[in-house]
This record gives sequence, structure tokens and C-alpha cells, in this order.
Amino acid sequence: MVEEESIEASREAVEEDDEGPKGLCYCFSGPIYWLKMLAVEMHWSFVFGVVAIYGINQGFGGALARIVTEYYMKDVQEVQPSEAQVYSGITSIPWIIKPIWGLLTDVLPIMGYRRRPYFILSGLLGIVSMLLISLNSKLHLVFALFALTAGNTAVAVADVTVDACVAQNSISHPSRAADMQSLCVLSYSIGGLLGFPISGVFIHLIGPNGVFGLLTFPAALLSLVGILLSEPRVPNFAYTEKLLDAVKAMWTTSKCPDVWRPCLYMYLSLAISLNINEGLFYWYTDSKEGPSFSQETVGYIFSMGAIGALLGAILYQNVLKHQHLRDMLFWTQLLFGLAGMLDLMLVQRMNLKFGIPDYLFVVIGEAVSQMISRLKWMPLLVLSSKLCPSGIEGTFFALLMSIDNIGGLSSSWGGGLLLHVLNVTRTKFDNLWLAILIRNILRFSPICLLFLVPRGDPNSFVLPVKLPSSNDETETQEPDDIELASPINSFDGK
Repeated sequence: MVEEESIEASREAVEEDDEGPKGLCYCFSGPIYWLKMLAVEMHWSFVFGVVAIYGINQGFGGALARIVTEYYMKDVQEVQPSEAQVYSGITSIPWIIKPIWGLLTDVLPIMGYRRRPYFILSGLLGIVSMLLISLNSKLHLVFALFALTAGNTAVAVADVTVDACVAQNSISHPSRAADMQSLCVLSYSIGGLLGFPISGVFIHLIGPNGVFGLLTFPAALLSLVGILLSEPRVPNFAYTEKLLDAVKAMWTTSKCPDVWRPCLYMYLSLAISLNINEGLFYWYTDSKEGPSFSQETVGYIFSMGAIGALLGAILYQNVLKHQHLRDMLFWTQLLFGLAGMLDLMLVQRMNLKFGIPDYLFVVIGEAVSQMISRLKWMPLLVLSSKLCPSGIEGTFFALLMSIDNIGGLSSSWGGGLLLHVLNVTRTKFDNLWLAILIRNILRFSPICLLFLVPRGDPNSFVLPVKLPSSNDETETQEPDDIELASPINSFDGK
């Protein structure tokens, strides 16, 4: 009772602070008050977990991993761009099967704990997989793909646990759903902003294998989160009953048109927009006719993309989070297709005719594309968190995100096939412009599918599915199972 009164007092203090400083000073103090508000309402450890996993492990570590994998495939394994496109899809498979990781963490405790062991094991898996690549400079391609896939598995398992906390708190605090998604995206964007600029420098100084060695530190952070996490032991856990309840709830929810229709849109909008990034990357760095960017320059370019994504998250949080979903998706998808034309202008060297240097043109294009892409997916992330039924938030949110990842896999493999058909190789880029044009045309097509998404503000969406009553017990027990979950549910009468 004393603890509840203390939390309530802190909550009122934050609300008073929100009504306090405004104007120029608020530009600097506002983020601090915002984080303080989230820490009070959601518990400080929730905010710490999101920043640690999204910001350091996925943002900073993901930035290093993305650039180093590009150069590792190109310079160490010496594969073709179409092959690299396919291999990137293979290593992303752990993200596609996220529902499996969600089910494991929800219904299969290890030694009586549902969260901590999975954090610790995922960290150990990430450390071993990164060391395997780092310590073997002549690793066979098959084993390299296996190690990269294991590293992605480590990150995906930790991601599922944090996603469960975000989804659960979005249900118990619906008015803060957009704030929580903004926290995730802002942490990820800031981490990427810090990681991309130094990635090229590290690759130049210590090579791709050395950078993989550095990635053991973000992986070790996962184990640290598991060690520090306060979680009560669960005795006599009914594995079979919980699994059946989870599957039944997922099936009941999935049959609802208000759920499967936006899921179908999310998949198609990704799958149709073909990914040909590997072809562009090879052209950036290898083509004599292209800009031949250095490793440091590539890192700086991607850092500008992280800035664009960060600006997109800030713009959504402060201006666009209450806009109607269909209107947001229409304009962002339209702008996304138009932004792709910048790649076509670059490959055709039109920028030089206007006196714009390659570096400046690529930086502008990357920042604009990432900002629009972030604005396009932020409302869908908010909607996804509201589609999760209580009791299996982690599993169902993982299912929704796996649908996105399947769309990304389809896009990557479709782009690889397109590059192969058009004969875009390590040294031949004559038809790269045609691949870009086809991709850009396909980017406009999801506009025709907007009837699949609900109208109105995604923050006001309420799941219209009545789940089996057996899940009620799971819902009441969940906040006590993990410290990352909010302990303030009682104030909302939940």
C-alpha cells in the first residue's frame, strides 16, 4: 500500500512537470520529462529494458552488423549481389519464426523462470556465433551462414521478450501505446545513429572479422539483462494447458477480420516492394562508373539514414500519431515510391548533370527514404500492439512481427531473383536502372490495398475478440512474472 502511494505521488509529480516548462527550454527538458513519465507509469526497468535491447543491442549492434555483413559477403566470401540478397533472407529466418520463441518464453519456463534464462541463453548464443566468425578468417560459407543465423536467433529471442512487455503495457495503458512504440523506435534510431558512423572506420582498421569480434559486447548485454532481471519463480507450471490456451487464443484472434485484414496488408505491402539493396551496395563500392564509396563513407551514409529514421519517429510522435491510419499510409506509400526515384537518378548520373555530388545526393536520398519508411510503419506498429490479446501478448505480437519478416524475406528473395534475371553481377550493372524502375513502380501498388486496414486513429483501436476465459488467469498473473511489466495496473482498474 505504501509502495502504491509512492508510485501514485511520483506519477502526479510527473504530470505536474509536464504542465511546467514549455518554450525553448522544453526542447531540451521535454525528452527528460517524457522518459520520467514513462518510467513512473510503466516502471523504470521497462524503460531500461527497451533502451538496452532496442538501443544498444539492436540499434548500435545492428548498425555494426549490417555494414560488416555487407562487406563480409562481398570481400571475404566474394558472392554475387543476387546471391547475397538470398543469403540475407536465409539469415533472417529466426525473425520469421518469432512465434516459436514467443511460445517458448510464454509457456515453457526453464528451472521455474520464464524470462531470465532466455535472455541469458540468447546472450551466450550471440557471443559464441560472433566469435566463430571473428576467429576464423577462412570460414566456409555454409558455416558462416550458420553463425550469422545463430546470431540473429539470439537477437530475435531477446526481442520477443521485450515485445511482450510493450504489447502488455499497450493494453493496460492504451493512451501510452504510441509513446511506447516511439521509445522503441527512438532508442533503435539513436543506437543506429551512433553505430553507423564508426562501422566503416572499424571495418577499415580491423577488417570484417575484427568487427564481428566487437559484436560480442552487445550480445553479452543480453545475458546481463537476464542476470539483473527480477522475476519470481513459477512452481508447478501447467505446460500443456498453457500451450493449448495460447494456441486457442491465437486462432480465435486470427479469425477476426479486424486482425487478419491489416496483417495481410502488412505482408503484401512489404513483399511487393522488392528489395534490391545488395545490387545498389555493390554499385556504390565496386563499379568504375559509380561513386566507388569507401568503407568510412558507406558508414556515414547509413548514419544519415538513421538520422532520417529518428526524425521520422520524432515527427510521428509529436505531430502525426493521431492522424487517420489510411490517410497516413496513403501519403507515406506515395512518397516512398517517389523517393525511390532518387536511386534511379543516381544510377543514371542525372545528379552530376545538375551539379550535385554523388555523396550529397546519396545522403539526401538515404535520409528521406528512411524517414518516410519510418513514418509508414510507426502507425502499423501501434496497431499491431493493440491487436494482441491479453495473456499471450508476447506470442501474438511475435506472430504479427513474423508476418512483417516473411514479407521482408519475400521482398529480399524477389529482389535477388530480379537482379539475377537482369544479370546484375559484381561487375555488370547495365540493367540496374531497370531493376530500380521495376521496384519503384511496385512500391505504389500497396495503395490499392488500403481497404484492408481499419479507419480512424490506430491508438483508439480496441480488439473486438472475446477470448477463452482460461486466459483470464494468465492475464492476472503476467504483471507479477517479470519486472519489465508495469506494476501499476491496479491504478487503472485492470
